[in-house]
Amino acid sequence: MPEPAPEPVPVPGPVSAPVPVEPPPSPWAFGDPATYDPHDDLVAIGADLAPGTLLAAYRRGLFPMPSGSPGDPMYWFCPVRRGVLPLGGLVVSRSLRRSCRDLEVRVDTAFAEVLDACGDPTRPQGWIDEDIRAAYLRLYELGWAHSVETWRDGELVGGLYGVAIGGLFAGESMFHRARDASKVALVGLVERLRDEHASDRVLDVQWSTPHLASLGVVEVPRSTYLARLRRALPLPPAAGLVRTASGDRPTPEE
Repeated sequence: MPEPAPEPVPVPGPVSAPVPVEPPPSPWAFGDPATYDPHDDLVAIGADLAPGTLLAAYRRGLFPMPSGSPGDPMYWFCPVRRGVLPLGGLVVSRSLRRSCRDLEVRVDTAFAEVLDACGDPTRPQGWIDEDIRAAYLRLYELGWAHSVETWRDGELVGGLYGVAIGGLFAGESMFHRARDASKVALVGLVERLRDEHASDRVLDVQWSTPHLASLGVVEVPRSTYLARLRRALPLPPAAGLVRTASGDRPTPEE
């Protein structure tokens, strides 16, 4: 369980930050991931969702999810089997290539809207509550969280959001309102992460599912993920994740 420091550290006020701004350090410690239970994805309970706490967690391989009961402490996971998408392993079908031509991809032009769409309470197994929403909006304001959006005729029809730290992109959630719209956002994300550091970058999707596996997601042991994370974190941020007012189209793999 996370251990509190003697005094909490204040969080700065809202800013707009294309270049990530490092927040004050977290008053919580998550311990050494090597000591986590090797059979349990849930590794900690408690702490807070301040920017410094979230960044400290991601840097140790953890991510938060609400317990499901209002007022209960936050749960922190570090899956025993981690879902990752190799940047050279994205599977792009013929129909998805067509969708890539039909949809426009933008980065960070509608973060709050993407977050709200992912958190739509009518979606099955929805988990994004008001605390999570506020926390990731704050990370976006500080330049750490990003949305990759798909648009058709000026309408937002799909997208995803996540946290970028060095060479890590930790995907959190995605949504679609049109066929393949979330998949096109994923194509756009992968294209923006594929640079000279692509072999060491990590695109984390938390847990694999049959749907994600069909797109190329694979499972790796926790120890493998943590080793790759250590190599990824010191890398420079991907130049493709910049905040622009206009979008462009992703180039699907042949």
